[in-house]
Amino acid sequence: MKKVVAAIIKDKNQVLIAKRHSKDPLAGKWEFPGGKLEPGETPKEGLVREIREELTLEIEVGDFYDDNIYGSEDQAIHLLFYWAQVANGEAVPVVHDEIKWITPTDLKKVDFAPADIPIAKRLEIENI
Repeated sequence: MKKVVAAIIKDKNQVLIAKRHSKDPLAGKWEFPGGKLEPGETPKEGLVREIREELTLEIEVGDFYDDNIYGSEDQAIHLLFYWAQVANGEAVPVVHDEIKWITPTDLKKVDFAPADIPIAKRLEIENI
């Protein structure tokens, strides 16, 4: 099972979401940004690297929030979600078609990738 990390980057009462590139699997779906861990990386190290590569953004990774296992048994991913905040820079979509800041109440209006849906629903209910 592949481990994948995702950041819930929070600023005031908004979180950053990213729209998958038109040539990616699940093109056009929204997600919490992140990616696959490289060998030997901790989840927090991988998340810092992925966000730097995907959004040119430096983040501080906080506490673990939740996880989700998604996919078929032979191709499942274990997605780990962590709180994060911007440490430096402005988010620029390098590998995504679009990024935006969104409030918890608007999460229900977004077409999320399947693995992100349970987390988006939880964030909405909790009204982060």
